[in-house]
Amino acid sequence: MWDKLICGLAGLPVVRPSAKALRDLRRRVGIRPVKAVFEVLAGPLAQPCTAGVSFGRYRTVSFDGCTSQKAPDTARNRAWLGKRASDSYPMLELMTLVETGTRALLGAVFGPTAPGEVSYATRLVHLLGPDMLVLWDRGFDSNAFLAAVDATGARILGRMTSSRRPPVLARLSDGSYLSHAGGLPVRIIEASITVACQNGTVYRGMYRLVTTLTDHRRYPAGALIALYHQRWEHESAYFALCHTLLGGRVLRSGDPVGLQQELWALLAVYQILRTAMVAAAESVPGTDPDRAGFTIAYQATRDQLVKAEAVVTADADLVGEIGRKILAGLLPARRPRVSTRKVKSPHSRYHVHKPDGRPLTSQNVTALDIAVHEPPPAIEYTEADSVAPSGTQPSAPSPGRTRRERILELMRSDPTRSWHGREIAQWLGVTDANIICVQLSQWAHKGQLRKADRATYTLP
Repeated sequence: MWDKLICGLAGLPVVRPSAKALRDLRRRVGIRPVKAVFEVLAGPLAQPCTAGVSFGRYRTVSFDGCTSQKAPDTARNRAWLGKRASDSYPMLELMTLVETGTRALLGAVFGPTAPGEVSYATRLVHLLGPDMLVLWDRGFDSNAFLAAVDATGARILGRMTSSRRPPVLARLSDGSYLSHAGGLPVRIIEASITVACQNGTVYRGMYRLVTTLTDHRRYPAGALIALYHQRWEHESAYFALCHTLLGGRVLRSGDPVGLQQELWALLAVYQILRTAMVAAAESVPGTDPDRAGFTIAYQATRDQLVKAEAVVTADADLVGEIGRKILAGLLPARRPRVSTRKVKSPHSRYHVHKPDGRPLTSQNVTALDIAVHEPPPAIEYTEADSVAPSGTQPSAPSPGRTRRERILELMRSDPTRSWHGREIAQWLGVTDANIICVQLSQWAHKGQLRKADRATYTLP
């Protein structure tokens, strides 16, 4: 590494430190300066007029986590990160907030995998603003997280889990409907997407999106469904970070301090490269930053650093040698395609392919059909419907309450009866009864219910 850094200084007397001296100097630097460098660099990079960055007046950003970062299997790393029996290495959770149009990092946190994605994402909520539209996957479907993001003034477009039963308050002309979630007024879009691939494969998927963009005339359902695809730009950011920069290798440091310093440095280098790519794309009006190749930027930067050529110029060249190489190798316009998820680790839950109709290899998409589903008719509820007399058929669940409150309401309608998880799921309208059975078991473990028989519960 030292030889590469000084090879451009041929003919100058340069002291050559030992490997131990470099290691000791790195330890003396510590975490805080490297983290500060990243925090100075982090933030949105594109101008509002840059192609592919905004939806209306909102800049699109997304939350997503990555648990594929492997740390060396040392006692100090295990003490910080832990290690599951199924893992070959201690795994580190990385959570980032990304500008989807440029894949630039607005912020990042990382640590052990135990707290979970939503816990880490909450630490980045302060980076949001009223000019942003936040995209997220089903893993962030939490009332508390929804309220925290909404409090920043940012707008929301995310997926809801299939177990939710949002009330239909008003049906809209584009097929969506008004509802509420976590006390917030929202709009729900339910749609099926049919994808036809070049090899003849056809598969379908169901989407249920929740958004705080309640004006269906300004933001029609079809436009929001198409926009949600931008969330996958976050996966491309992680590919560049973990595979192009790291080459898929394990991190180097054998202790938590070294790991943190190493990862902050890696994030800073990534953001520097994205900055150069966006600057190059914006120098040609109408160029989408998606067309800038990350590998080209990385190799051009590395070569220039090693050769130390044109690092100081007389004029202010905003594009520079790196930018010119990026522009010379612009990628073609993005084409619709399906990329398969492949994980080589035998311990991964994605190792065994589950047949879901998707092609086993990456394919170009030849046709894409989006069908917005009509919501069920709105149902009026009254206070008299909330509790049914003993021995009668229970009424429909009251909207605006948690699932546990609704289930307890059902059980109190006949306190001496034992309820099977399957009939509770049917009453709630949940298609997967296993979800309800798991929740009932957890509540019984906490003493909130009593288990009477297999998958059957009653009030304590």
